[in-house]
Amino acid sequence: MGKTITEKIIEAHIVSGRFVPGTEIGIRIDQTLTQDATGTMAYLEFESMHVPRVRTELSISYIDHNTIQSGFENSDDHRYLQTVAQKYGIYLSRAGNGICHQVHFERFGKPGKTLLGSDSHTPTGGALGMLAIGAGGLDVALAMAGEPFCFTCPRIIKINLTGTLPPWTSAKDIILKVLEIFTTKGNVGFIFEYGGEGTATLSAPERATIANMGAECGVTTSIFPSDEMARIFLKAQKRHDDWQEIRADLDAEYDRIVDIDLSHIVPLTAKPHSPDNISPVRDVGGIRVDQVCIGSCTNSSYKDLATVARILKGNVVHPEVSFIIAPGSRQVLENLAREGYLTDLIMAGARLMESACGFCIGNSQSPQTRGVSLRTSNRNYLGRSGTLDAQVYLVSAETAAASAITGRITDPRDLGVVYPQVPMPDRFYIDDSMIIKPESTENSSAIEIFRGPNIGVPPANDPFPEMIKGEVTIKVGDKITTDHIVPAGTRMKYRSNIPKYSECFFEPLDGQCSERATKIRDKGKHNIIIAGLSYGQGSSREHAAICTMFLGVKAVIAKSFERIHAANLINFGILPVTFKDDRDYERINQGDSLEITDARKTIEGSEKMLVRNVSNSLTFEVNYNLSERQKKILLAGGALNLRHI
Repeated sequence: MGKTITEKIIEAHIVSGRFVPGTEIGIRIDQTLTQDATGTMAYLEFESMHVPRVRTELSISYIDHNTIQSGFENSDDHRYLQTVAQKYGIYLSRAGNGICHQVHFERFGKPGKTLLGSDSHTPTGGALGMLAIGAGGLDVALAMAGEPFCFTCPRIIKINLTGTLPPWTSAKDIILKVLEIFTTKGNVGFIFEYGGEGTATLSAPERATIANMGAECGVTTSIFPSDEMARIFLKAQKRHDDWQEIRADLDAEYDRIVDIDLSHIVPLTAKPHSPDNISPVRDVGGIRVDQVCIGSCTNSSYKDLATVARILKGNVVHPEVSFIIAPGSRQVLENLAREGYLTDLIMAGARLMESACGFCIGNSQSPQTRGVSLRTSNRNYLGRSGTLDAQVYLVSAETAAASAITGRITDPRDLGVVYPQVPMPDRFYIDDSMIIKPESTENSSAIEIFRGPNIGVPPANDPFPEMIKGEVTIKVGDKITTDHIVPAGTRMKYRSNIPKYSECFFEPLDGQCSERATKIRDKGKHNIIIAGLSYGQGSSREHAAICTMFLGVKAVIAKSFERIHAANLINFGILPVTFKDDRDYERINQGDSLEITDARKTIEGSEKMLVRNVSNSLTFEVNYNLSERQKKILLAGGALNLRHI
């Protein structure tokens, strides 16, 4: 039997287990990436391991999230990141050089390599035939220390692309179609592997858009073949030697095959407030638009923005529309400027933001009250934009440009003009001077690491208790994201100050939750969270688990979990369990007293786990699915505790 791309890369890197879907495996990690919102804690964790130098082929620290320096916190953390990188053998991409996924895709991604990143959109690298996986910062820190990355061996879904995209449709519309088919839940443990004749019609940047937003489906990653399109892109980046061909065998077997005919794709949008709330643009057309934001790691490539410039040339955006452009990298910005596209954008009324995450994470360009914002980014969760009552629609760059002109949500096919075909450059203008190489091993010992007053240490946890006895601190519904648990935006400057960040615990849903949890913890009781389906969607931000641990939460009982957050909970000594009967969810109220007697012994012996609701005298069963490795981590009180035993 032939092999898939996924199997080939995993089997070349496997260090524990075998390729048996559903079992735990460990793989060697070639490259890591971090960004400043998650990287600061990841490097604090790495420091605590007392490893003198990173042990990967390549590790890169990107500064791209918290680049707005309001107050001292972000500037201090950026200096910390730079000194840590110099000391431990890590490359640093400076603020202004671009978004981690775009820059890594341009300058460092290599077919056949494994990449682990402390950002959920790390799978962007799959566009080049990498096995690129998002994870919590602690898992990335362990990989930098030379430890294997352990995860559930995936099942593989082939998305078979046929046909060719019609004019005015794009890769963004393809991934929105995928989200319409698969939704944001129920895909944990799968990998999307793209193939079919239609794949050959998509450039590497178009593939990057698709691989990027696979994260919204909850899959482990997405991957494309490393073929002629990958070779052309790497050659244009002057990295032809990094290319190698990687394809699935013709007789490779998949768990499932889904066919998508590109010729039937139409302009789509994800309506508020979920990336899988999909509709054709024409079906929602006519809604007045207040803001259009083009950028983010999903749609900020040269091709995206050059296409927008061609559409807008000779037009000025509608007077009621605030129009934001954020190129994905300094390279994109320079190439747009050299070829005149940047002038076209400015003349059309674009407000030029720096090459950073910016509006996508809600730390700038928040819409007006009840504003309608069209964005080319990847998430439109309630409040993520920084304005709680904003209505955010996710669209392609083409739909965004058309709507900026008309002031209404507009299917770009209705502009009545010829679609501007933008060819990819044979060679990009390249300048890597904003990437700082680390000091040599001989010089690194003299480097003093900068630590501002906002930088703490990874909080300690106790070993897992014999019995969980506590109170339901909060009961939440389905699709709770890490942004709900600890918000992004301006709050992210506290990412290295866990006591302060914990004050924001569930702030978007319940402003009193942190105070309530603190009181329960200080009484010597455990906090317990009750949740619905797909708990922990969205960002890989491990702070959602660290703050949960800091406030004394010992268990989260949910209908289902998303992969990264469940792993993060275990890494910090918190038990994730699921209802055996979802009807038991309805029988629990916030404030109820719950008990899991002999919790530690139950986990050690893999016995049936029962939860007693003391408040209503009901007992129900929960499921837990822990490998022997995860049991050791959990019982020790977390991965750092286990490493220090």
